Amino acid sequence: MTLFEPDLPQGFAYHRDFIAPHEERDLARAIGEVAFDTFQMRGVVARRRVKFYGATYGDHPAAQVPAFLLPLRLKVAEWVGMRPDAFVMALINEYTPGATIGWHRDAPQYELTAGVSLLSSCRMRLRPYAVQESGGLARAPRKTTHEIVLEPRSAYIIRGVARSAYEHSIPSTESLRYSITFRTLR
Repeated sequence: MTLFEPDLPQGFAYHRDFIAPHEERDLARAIGEVAFDTFQMRGVVARRRVKFYGATYGDHPAAQVPAFLLPLRLKVAEWVGMRPDAFVMALINEYTPGATIGWHRDAPQYELTAGVSLLSSCRMRLRPYAVQESGGLARAPRKTTHEIVLEPRSAYIIRGVARSAYEHSIPSTESLRYSITFRTLR
């Protein structure tokens, strides 16, 4: 427990101990049976593996959201104050030691992102999003302006200013971590 709440952009919410240890164990056990896919972004294969469900983007085929994720989706929906079916997409990321996710904003067709962390903690960094300059002009390096440790069994929401004006990344993980992400459409 920390003395002060983390300094986060408007629209970013964090809930420590969102799920109980037995819920984490059950989810991790079910996720252990998932047949993950490799993930490519701009021709580069990521070190993390993924499984998409429901509405998706690109050429990633997606199956129906599995039954083991539905109670978690309901709990997230209750926290956010939405109907569970508003979360049309689910994504499970498997981060093995050393896996990262680079700076990005979620795909433009998605509005709200809610995530739940399992098994180990990681850092999430945020920085203001800047449109790439045209003409190949160099720009000053951008720096992390906000950072939070996502603890096991915690949840977060990214919406509003945090969704539209910031991008986020996860630096190298130290041990196996799963993240479950739910998204709504714009």
